[in-house]
Amino acid sequence: MAMIPSFYGNSTRGVSDPLSSFSLWDPFKDFPFPLSSSENSAFVNTRIDWKETPEAHIFKADLPGLKKEQVKVEIEDDRVLQISGERSVEKEDKNDTWHRVERSSGKFLRRFRLPDNVKMEQVKASMDNGVLTVTVPKEEVKKADAKAIEISG
Repeated sequence: MAMIPSFYGNSTRGVSDPLSSFSLWDPFKDFPFPLSSSENSAFVNTRIDWKETPEAHIFKADLPGLKKEQVKVEIEDDRVLQISGERSVEKEDKNDTWHRVERSSGKFLRRFRLPDNVKMEQVKASMDNGVLTVTVPKEEVKKADAKAIEISG
């Protein structure tokens, strides 16, 4: 292997790593807000599923450790569903030694524009085992009545 030339930089064993001399591309480096700060990490990590059934639009959000009092669900006049809340930072005791902090804390906010066929006044939300479920019923679509027209000869 020592006979293989290294086109991508020095290698200790004669085998080269083609990516070792390239810097990694960061797709978020020019974002207007820092994605790594603890203040925004909860915002970024709040995952929400949106599915549509024949009867309703159903949103499910994983919000582990939050109580329903810490979450707010609102619908704005222009049919925008807004889910927001805040996950508090755990209190530090002066005698504690932290080895790792990976759970996110801070405010989160997610917004979804709803389609025209929703019943905004009948939206329901429930929280069970850290999963928020928001159900937005749909208006019944009236099928157009078809009238048969006789064809004259």
